[in-house]
Amino acid sequence: MNARSGESVTVQARAKINLYLHVLARRKDGYHELDSLFVFGELADVIQVKPARSLRFKSKGPFAERLPDDQDNLILRAAQLLADAVEVKPDAAITLTKNLPVAAGLGGGSADAAATLRALAALWKIPPEAVDLTLLGLGIGADVPACLLSEPCYVGGIGERIDPVTDLPAFPTVLANPGMALPTVSVFGARKQKYSKRSRFRRMPTNIDELVSRLKNRRNDLQSPAIKLCPVIADMLQTIESTDGCRLARLSGSGASCFGIYREIAEAHQAAQILQRRGWWAEATMTASAERPWENL
Repeated sequence: MNARSGESVTVQARAKINLYLHVLARRKDGYHELDSLFVFGELADVIQVKPARSLRFKSKGPFAERLPDDQDNLILRAAQLLADAVEVKPDAAITLTKNLPVAAGLGGGSADAAATLRALAALWKIPPEAVDLTLLGLGIGADVPACLLSEPCYVGGIGERIDPVTDLPAFPTVLANPGMALPTVSVFGARKQKYSKRSRFRRMPTNIDELVSRLKNRRNDLQSPAIKLCPVIADMLQTIESTDGCRLARLSGSGASCFGIYREIAEAHQAAQILQRRGWWAEATMTASAERPWENL
């Protein structure tokens, strides 16, 4: 949920999950063309913004200590870019509750930046027509435009082509991370296989069985190079696959986080407990429904 209370605005930055990710080509500028289906978990970081006399940032939560230095912080970049775009002073106190692992393939940094843009646009009362948040977000990171939407969508280009998906069934999932950061640029650099084709569904699945069947005919092209760089991912995927009720286990994004799809949320919770006993971060969640609560901020 996202909410406005008095002079503060709170926005959730949902975990991003790549159900499949195909690398289509490498452009002359070094960026890669992608085809991916994004969903978002109800598990999320939280951004809260309040009026202040200058731009201030603080963080808390289980992964706050692993955030990068201020100059590289995507949240501060987002705040400054938005202020520059609409020619206002970036006067705000921003608090991040960091619940998601850092550099984990869950879009945490991009989701935090996107939530910051949404929250500050509401706090500063910026009209929607005054700035293109999607274009602004793309200058921060390739996943930011999709994270601004935070609902099921196909993503193409380098992240700027967003096509919302309707009627995709929500499902229980477990998210897991081995506690190792895996930089995206390193994973792309380790990729050696041929390029893939665009593989969007001709017809949207209507249930979990149909969804899993179609996903098994697709893949994450970054899974193999991620395993080369971080072999524990293979062990974690095998552990997820072995849990009761797991229908599919796969790497999300460039890793090192993985996810499993289940029919029942109780099965996802049991899987999370098994993964936690291995010493890994793991949480069960439902994928989030299509909603845009910030439109009422």
